Amino acid sequence: MPRQALSLKARAVGLLAQREHSRAELRRKLLRIEQQQRARQAAAAQSAGAIGREGGFDESEGSEPLPSEDDAEVDSEAGAAAVDALLDALAADGYLDETRFVESRLHVRAGRFGTQRIQQELARHGLRLDADQQAALRASELERAREVWLKRFGAEPSRTAEDRAKQTRFLLARGFAPEVVRRLLRA
Repeated sequence: MPRQALSLKARAVGLLAQREHSRAELRRKLLRIEQQQRARQAAAAQSAGAIGREGGFDESEGSEPLPSEDDAEVDSEAGAAAVDALLDALAADGYLDETRFVESRLHVRAGRFGTQRIQQELARHGLRLDADQQAALRASELERAREVWLKRFGAEPSRTAEDRAKQTRFLLARGFAPEVVRRLLRA
């Protein structure tokens, strides 16, 4: 006997149990899950209809027409409304908290990336750092860049311009400020 599919709320809580999610990220994932569930239900309904037709049922009576694009659009809007209502309920219950998400991202990313890269990642989620968090990141950026640099290149200073350029590109790609990279490589 096939397992019954988890409800959308159970899936959302499961995703949030794994790690913090932003509202936009969780909405995108839940919409995709909801679409997949709708597609499975439609496929099951079509296969049940095909079995009925093979069994000698009259197609003119009691058969439902195939869904049109307008029906799919209405279903999609209804699914989006259901997901938004679920997200509101999760936020009200304290399961979904964007300040926790920002703190989580900072904790995970600060040891490997610069302030610019962290801000770009949060912007993709529609979030921003507050002034205190930004100031703390900027204050620790030189030390964080030094740790990343030491881990990647070791304590040996660069001997050639080519090595310095390679190290500069690496640190800039990690989101460290150009001034911080210059100060680090001069030292």
